[in-house]
Parts: sequence; C-alpha cells; structure tokens
Amino acid sequence: MMPAFGLTDQQMGWIFSAFVVGYALFQIPGGWLADRWGARTVLTGGLLWWSICTGFTALVAVSPLADLLGLVAALMVVRFALGMGEAVALPSFNRAVANWMPADARGIGIGIAIGGIGLGSAITPPIAAWIMVNWGWQIVFYLSTMIGLIMGLLWWTLSRDRPDQHPWVKQADCAAIGSNQPDSPTGIPWTVLRRTPTIWWLVLSYSCLGYVAYLYLSWFYLYLVNVRGFGELQGGLYASAPFLAMLIGCPLGGWVTDRLATQYGLTIGRTIAGMAGMILAGCAIGIGGFINSPIVGIGSLSLGAGCLYFSVGAYWASTTDLSKAHAGTLSGLMNTGANLGGAISPALTPWIATHWGWPTSLGMAAAVAILGGLMWLRIDPGKGLGTRG
Repeated sequence: MMPAFGLTDQQMGWIFSAFVVGYALFQIPGGWLADRWGARTVLTGGLLWWSICTGFTALVAVSPLADLLGLVAALMVVRFALGMGEAVALPSFNRAVANWMPADARGIGIGIAIGGIGLGSAITPPIAAWIMVNWGWQIVFYLSTMIGLIMGLLWWTLSRDRPDQHPWVKQADCAAIGSNQPDSPTGIPWTVLRRTPTIWWLVLSYSCLGYVAYLYLSWFYLYLVNVRGFGELQGGLYASAPFLAMLIGCPLGGWVTDRLATQYGLTIGRTIAGMAGMILAGCAIGIGGFINSPIVGIGSLSLGAGCLYFSVGAYWASTTDLSKAHAGTLSGLMNTGANLGGAISPALTPWIATHWGWPTSLGMAAAVAILGGLMWLRIDPGKGLGTRG
C-alpha cells in the first residue's frame, strides 16, 4: 500500500495511530455494552462492523471519501471507524471469562483468549505477504473481511453468554463453573472507581504495555524489511516469531498468575507475574534493538514479546478480581490506557528512529516496559473496589 500510494513512514504512522485512537476511545463503551448485553451479541456486532471496515480499507482510494478529505485523511477515518468496532473485543473476552471461568482460572482463561491474538498475528504476516506478492495487497483486506464475517456467524451460532444458557453444558458443570453469576450492573460506579488507586495504576501500567505491543503490531514487519534488510516474504516469515512467542507466553502467564494467586493471595500472585513479565520484556527488547546480528536480534525481540504477553493474564484477571459484576467495564477502562499508549507508539516510533535511529526507538520501548513493570508495586487487586491503598 505504501509504494502504491506514495505514503511515507510518518503518514503510515498517523494512519496506524488513527485506528488506535478509535480503539482506545470506545473501550469503556465496549466494556459497558458487554456487561449490559452480553459477549455474544456485542462481539457478533463488532465482528460484522470491523469486517466491513477492513474491506472498505482496500477501496477507500477510489471512494468519494478520498475525494473529499484526501487519501491519508480518508484512510485515517476508515481506520478510526475500524478501531471503534474492534474496541468491543477484549472487554467482551473478559466478560465471557468472568461468566464462564471460576476465580482460580481467570488468568489462564483470558490468557488463552488473548493468546489467540498471537496465533492470528503469527499466521497473518507470511500468508499476507504471499498473497500480496502473488495477487496484490487489496486481496489481503478482502480475505480478512470474509474471514471476519464467517467468524461472526460461527460465534453467534456456538456461543452463549452464560454456561446455564448453553445446551452443551451440563447442570453440574454450571455449578462448578460458578453458580454465583452476577446480575447485569445497572450503572457504572464512577465514584467508587475514582477512589480506587489500583485501577489507575493498572491503567497507567497497561498503557506502558500498550505502547510496546503496538510497536510489534504496527512496525515490526516494516522494521525487518526496511531496517534489517529482509525480503518481503522472508520478512513476513520472521515477523511471525514475536506473535508465536505471545501465543505461548500469554496462556503460560495466565496459568502462572492463577497458581501464584491461589498459593500466595491475589495481590502477590498478580504482582509477581505482571512485574516479571514487563521487566523481562524490557530487558529483551533493549538487547534485541542494539545487537548487530539480525537473527539474534529477532530472537531477542521475539522473547521480549513473549515476556510482555506473559504479564497480560495478571492485568486482565485483576480487573475481574476487583469486581466481577463490572469486569467488562473495568477491563475496557484499563484497555483504554493500553491504547492511549498504543496511539502514541506508531507515530512516535518512526519519529525517534528518524532522528536517533531504530536502536534508540526500541530502547525507548524497553524503558517504557520496565517502567510499567515497576508500577505493579502499587497495584493491589486483593482489596477490591473503593479502597485507598
């Protein structure tokens, strides 16, 4: 797309960031909708919305929107709209995990769900690069649209909001999963949320994770091709490595935080996993950014991605630990922070790289990850809502 339309790195950074801004702004509404209407309805609607926006991305250059606003602005509008729709995804995941998993399995539950991002992202670069080389970049968007629509149909057909609503779940299993399912909340307790310091430390810390994660999601493939000198197909293959590491690290971290929380209590169990993952990620990213060997650099940066997502289960389980009834809203609030950090990263990364080089840009990401890890010292999900820690 960049050579086809003559887009610069900085323009592409603004287009990437437009998606993240839309994604960030609609996290809290997406979480509230998931709490109110259930993950089944909300996630189906989100899948339909973002599938249509994805397909329109390939057509925007010949649309009236491009004539009206110009190509870059039109792409920013479409990607912003895509972010709006996709914002419901992770809060809906967390709402489903809160309804379907017992307290000692929420970390592994959300770890498996978000680990799917690693699986999809690992598969995408080599397949997308191959399709792009053989049939053109537009086909990648059309194929993604078709997959999204199919998945929306499957999700609506196979999923239910609660275990007792699913015809495949036995009554005994419903009781084991959780007989104390909460009623849908009537409103968001903003006053209580405002006076709970743990929530705001979670938001700040997760914004650091978001800054680093979006570097992988937006720039890693282009970094391999344009900076490390790999070809398009080879770059697509190696670009899968961080996401394979995420696929492993995310459920592993969820399992570890659940085991630690069971043995040592919620606060210690979540803190150890969250802090360790973030600090180790920062160290690995820092090494990967400055090392000369491209292969060793990819290995270290991929390890950093795995460590980063090792901490994810601790973050998302903490929102449910604070309030099961408001799990969707709280996770939406936390993920707003991640995507505000993520909105900065795609545009700031090439700016730093242009002025001081890519090692410095990656070093910045490493420092942000370590800072986010240290913030876990102030996070205390075991106290619940409304406590001044």
